[in-house]
Amino acid sequence: MTLKHDSLSLDEIVRRVNAKAADYCALSDRIWAMPELAFEEHRSVAEHIAMLEREGFRITTSVGGIATAFVAEFGEGNPIIGILGEYDALPDLAQVSGATEPEPSIAGGLGHGCGHNLLGSGSALAAVALKDALAAGGIKGRVRYYGCPAEENLAGKVYMARAGAFDDLDVAFCWHPGVLNEVATKSTNAAIGARFSFTGRAAHAACNPHLGRSALDAVELMNVGVNYMREHMPSDARVHYATTNAGGDAPNVVQAYAESAYLIRSPDLQNAERVFARVKKIAEGAALMTETSVKVQITAGYSNILTNNALQDVMYENMRRIGPPAFDEADYEFAKELRKMALTDEDVLASVSTRDIALKDKILHDSLLPLGTDTFEMGSTDVGDVSWIVPTAQCYTACFAIGTPFHTWQLVTQGNLPAAHKGMILAAKIMASTAADCICNPDVITRAKAEFTQQTGGRPYHCPIPLDVTPSNRRGKAP
Repeated sequence: MTLKHDSLSLDEIVRRVNAKAADYCALSDRIWAMPELAFEEHRSVAEHIAMLEREGFRITTSVGGIATAFVAEFGEGNPIIGILGEYDALPDLAQVSGATEPEPSIAGGLGHGCGHNLLGSGSALAAVALKDALAAGGIKGRVRYYGCPAEENLAGKVYMARAGAFDDLDVAFCWHPGVLNEVATKSTNAAIGARFSFTGRAAHAACNPHLGRSALDAVELMNVGVNYMREHMPSDARVHYATTNAGGDAPNVVQAYAESAYLIRSPDLQNAERVFARVKKIAEGAALMTETSVKVQITAGYSNILTNNALQDVMYENMRRIGPPAFDEADYEFAKELRKMALTDEDVLASVSTRDIALKDKILHDSLLPLGTDTFEMGSTDVGDVSWIVPTAQCYTACFAIGTPFHTWQLVTQGNLPAAHKGMILAAKIMASTAADCICNPDVITRAKAEFTQQTGGRPYHCPIPLDVTPSNRRGKAP
């Protein structure tokens, strides 16, 4: 049998994406209309699985013991290409589509404030287009779509990584809806999240205060201690906190239980763990001073992203050849109105200041940023954990007006509009064509793996979430 590698040409990949784009834009819109929170994305998963089963993918559900994590696979042999998808939403962001002012569709409802309706559907479209190309050419190789829950809350991919879901991949690809078109070239912060639960002894605050031991005092002393630590920790580390239980509403009761949540970030996971160890000691000191006890439970963890130049170069070349989204007059008119009504100058500058300040005068990004020279951004993502297991590359495509802040109603209102669909379709073409290049040119994978080995020094993946922490028990319970 003659293998038809021309079925994996850029033109063929683009044609195959275009052929099924309408189906997956419709999938994205259905997911937009049924937003679900982390680890609760049951309807969204069912929609994705139904589409991929019809395409002939083999489905594995409950990956890593998570009901809303799944893998869809097509093909035989090697290489094995992973394409990552997400579909979780955010609380309190329900919004009418196409509005230029806050207009909740449901009071206090959920909304896709980070565009994960597009993310999961665009990745599925890329996987299907690549599958179609492999089948048409009789080419060996496997494409896997990873349905990854809970990116917004406690790192679904980390649990999947801990379970070994990505261990046999050769390369992995992902994307994120954005306001600019670019290949992601930056690393990110690693992070450790934990809950600190203090238990003391209740007492009447007026009659018998000496009999009480205040858990709230311990929470406050811990906070003071952490603030003193800030002067003596690495300058690139970050410590965030929230008091999640202040012990009740009655000031005349010595609070017997109180808790706080902390998130510690650093450019390297080992450094994040070192800072976290110091935060734990401060919590223990606060408990000692107040004669309370403290329970510490890790609730989340992310590794920093390992970038891969070998894959990024190929992805950028495909992005350059395909070109930016073809926005039309209606796309520009809506984005212009949204900027006038709902976006500030500060919003716009925040979108472009670290990329290209000249873009502040544009409404939609209709070009391509060059490969970045910056190497770091402050946020964290569970894609980082995948990148410590397998060479990984990702891109951003323009789905929203320049200046749109993430996790806001302004993003939700654009999430099912034609402009967002155009950015999603572009991302599918970029990921599928880059994966196709890896299959046609095994040297790309060889170079990507060599770079990965050099970066890791052969160090195996270390999961930042302990084995005894699961999605069902991660929050801990008050006694």
